[in-house]
Amino acid sequence: MDGILTAHAALEKSGNLSKAIADVQLLIQHLQKARDAVAETPELTAMHMAKLKQPVKASFDQIEEDLKEVNKGLNHYQKAVKDKFKAAQLPAAGADGGVLGKEAGLVNRAIAMHLLREGKFDVAHTFVREVNERAPAGTGDEGKESKGEERWREDFNLPSDFAMDEGDGARLPGGQLQSKFSEMYHVLNSLNNQHDLGPAIAWARVNSNELERRGSNLEFELAQLKFIELYTSCEDPYHPFAGPLQALQYARDTFPAFSSRYCKQTSNLLGSLAFSTALDQSPYTSFFHDESTYTNVAATFTREFCGMLGLSEASPLYTAVTAGGISLPILEKVERVMAQSRGQWTSVNELPVETPLPPGMQYHSIFVCPVSKEQGTDANPPMMLPCGHVIAKESLEMHARGKSRMKCPYCPNESHPREAKRVYI
Repeated sequence: MDGILTAHAALEKSGNLSKAIADVQLLIQHLQKARDAVAETPELTAMHMAKLKQPVKASFDQIEEDLKEVNKGLNHYQKAVKDKFKAAQLPAAGADGGVLGKEAGLVNRAIAMHLLREGKFDVAHTFVREVNERAPAGTGDEGKESKGEERWREDFNLPSDFAMDEGDGARLPGGQLQSKFSEMYHVLNSLNNQHDLGPAIAWARVNSNELERRGSNLEFELAQLKFIELYTSCEDPYHPFAGPLQALQYARDTFPAFSSRYCKQTSNLLGSLAFSTALDQSPYTSFFHDESTYTNVAATFTREFCGMLGLSEASPLYTAVTAGGISLPILEKVERVMAQSRGQWTSVNELPVETPLPPGMQYHSIFVCPVSKEQGTDANPPMMLPCGHVIAKESLEMHARGKSRMKCPYCPNESHPREAKRVYI
């Protein structure tokens, strides 16, 4: 991958189109000037066109020269990619096979959701409209949409009642996804770009009960950040206590609701008021000089907002593409080695090698049954007994076979097999 990274860096350095754009703008100015001159003195049109010939030719030559470096960088990059993956045969998504062919609805929904999460609402609207135009029509089996395809289109298009699905519970009313993500994008824009806490605090206040039920810290984090904002702002720069007094008044109105759960944090914030004239030398200076505060609050808000919609914090499309990009070099090497050694990939639901994905992208169970010593799978998930011990489902069934009550393999407790609950790791 070093060759590709080097070519990419060279392309970024040489692929600046600003000079070419400036020369194109200069050419446009020449053409507009000639157009105005012809409109003013039509009888001298031939002379104006003759004067325009040389500047236009010179402009085209300069634009071509500007683009030479860009084209050179693109050629080097394309060559590096071809040299790296010349032996690789990337899979194609056929109409009858492959994940992309069988789960078109999930793929389309992931793309549309990613566009909404990024605030590209016009692009998302165009994408959904074009997918709708190409949707299959008819009454036969060939004209029916898959269940996943129907579901994601309902979420984006129907302005009617709640759509229901077995196992998923209630989803958002159709057509409201864009309005929800528009609200999220508005709050994030205020936090990240304007450092305005108002929209986030208003949203947290409306959803206070749900945030409390989820055990979220968002509402207190916003209140803490508002306290710091008032503390460090001063309407009267000649009055050293104007900012701290504003923060104190805000704390009296807001902190009592958080005192039971966040007693230590509120005590520290109020204790900082005693050092208002020398805050930099106080034990509380770390509260007021954290540059990542707004970024952290924005991340917490995104996580809670998406969680309340039943969605993951990160875009599934971003996660899939990032994980695929990290794993691609290793999988490409495995495929090349197996082709040379005439090996065969026999694993059904797992990769033949380890892939170094970050912890945040590891979603598979790492549970190993202490009884059978086998790793948990979707067909053999970990099950927790009432006593708290966890064994694999197959081990549970083996111990419970022919018995109304079974004994835990690791303690004297007895229980009925149906009392065991599946554990998600």
